[in-house]
Amino acid sequence: MAKHVFLTGPPGIGKTTLIQKATEALKSSGVPIDGFYTEEVREGGRRIGFDVVTLSGRRGTLSRLGSDSSTARHEYRVGQYIVDLISFEHLVLPVLRNVDLGSDTGKKVHVIDEIGKMELFSQSFIQAVRQTLTASGTAILGTIPIPKGKPLGLVEEIRSRKDIKVFNEYIWPLS
Repeated sequence: MAKHVFLTGPPGIGKTTLIQKATEALKSSGVPIDGFYTEEVREGGRRIGFDVVTLSGRRGTLSRLGSDSSTARHEYRVGQYIVDLISFEHLVLPVLRNVDLGSDTGKKVHVIDEIGKMELFSQSFIQAVRQTLTASGTAILGTIPIPKGKPLGLVEEIRSRKDIKVFNEYIWPLS
């Protein structure tokens, strides 16, 4: 039987929206829940990047548009976006490291939206996700990208685990 549930599908299909709706339903049912989701940042109708938002309401930068002529020391890039690894780790790692804390029943749902190229630049994040996957009393509700291009190690690891159910849908029924 699956202990963890992951959603996958193309960008913009509604994975994060479904995660947010499930999170609200679990919270209102009294289920201990923690974690984070990613959210597009738009300016003038144009996407300029992504933020990480914790379920406790903290927000930080995941990535922003960068110029091709940028000469920063060492940039982590995905397409036209520059990943702010320091901001990402500052927000997400404490949430993942508290996986076994804060629940009287010992059972907790952890939201991880998403485990994608930008997030996987962080070796500390990879290690924290692996620890969360094996933590007793913790179930993960997460998202992973559809396979495209070079396989992402942790994503393929997740797909192959027997304790994980991956829902691969192209239209999420949100009503």
